Amino acid sequence: MVSSSVMYAAVPISVLVAIGLIRRWRSRAWAKCVSNTCLRGKTFLITGANSGIGLETAKALVRRKGRVIFACRDINKAKAAIADIRKQQPNGGEMIPMQLDLSSFESIENFVEVIKAAFNKIDVLINNAGVVVPLNRDEKTKEGFELHFGVNHLGHFYLTNLLLEHLKKATPSRIVVLSSTLHERGKIDFDDLNIRKDIELAKKNGTGRHNPGYCNSKLMNVYFARALASKLRNTGVDVNVCCPGFCATNLFRYSIKWYHYVFMAPVMLFFMKTAKQGSETVVFCASDHSIEGKSGKFYRNCEEYMSKHSFDKDVETKLWEVSEELVKARKPL
Repeated sequence: MVSSSVMYAAVPISVLVAIGLIRRWRSRAWAKCVSNTCLRGKTFLITGANSGIGLETAKALVRRKGRVIFACRDINKAKAAIADIRKQQPNGGEMIPMQLDLSSFESIENFVEVIKAAFNKIDVLINNAGVVVPLNRDEKTKEGFELHFGVNHLGHFYLTNLLLEHLKKATPSRIVVLSSTLHERGKIDFDDLNIRKDIELAKKNGTGRHNPGYCNSKLMNVYFARALASKLRNTGVDVNVCCPGFCATNLFRYSIKWYHYVFMAPVMLFFMKTAKQGSETVVFCASDHSIEGKSGKFYRNCEEYMSKHSFDKDVETKLWEVSEELVKARKPL
């Protein structure tokens, strides 16, 4: 006769097994980058490579023998991440830690000067780094831009343009811009790019479930990539956007608390990827030969994604022109 204690112990075990099987079944819908082409001789530059999706992308590229530049705000965290990867992959590709603060134009310029002095080309630029902060904190970049606008869009806009000649030297080369399907919730108000209205509202009522600063910046990322792909047509530099999906990273650490994980467990079980699973589409866009020569596309789950947003060419052109002006002027609107 089976004792009651054994029976009670079997219940949670069976539940865990069932959850594991459900999770495995669900993850079958999340694509993997199946290409394992050796990337020896290629140099990849990843912003924010010390954690989350950037870190997992770096691991995958290092495993394929690529040289990876870890462009991170905290150089010590970059070094720690590299040391950890080297323990796991003693025979992987070269890894180089470099300091880059995308909230400072001066830091971006200093970083690019070092890159140009140390490397003769960049094969793939992966604009991965991003921030999400509650709007009621009213955080700004060194130049005074609203943080989401200044880091997620302007910082990468400036960095990419400064590195274009190095990317052209490596053709066929690639620029991968990380966005999100949350761009479909975004809007671009040229009279209020620093979203003062939303910030003041957040100060009064708190930040809602969807952060308009983040959504707007992700829409800007897509517009930027589309415009850049058009400008670089027939140069050998491909520009594509990708969405990693809803991933368990520290990106939303300010808005998701521990108790949210309890209440949202069923949703997370079915919809939240690990950082490694989220990185698969990034690695695909950065290295898969099947999309070489394709540019201006949006990828999700390692396949082309058709956005629900109605893109406006006039908005695309104006955003580029305004961004150029703001970088040159170095001051917010």
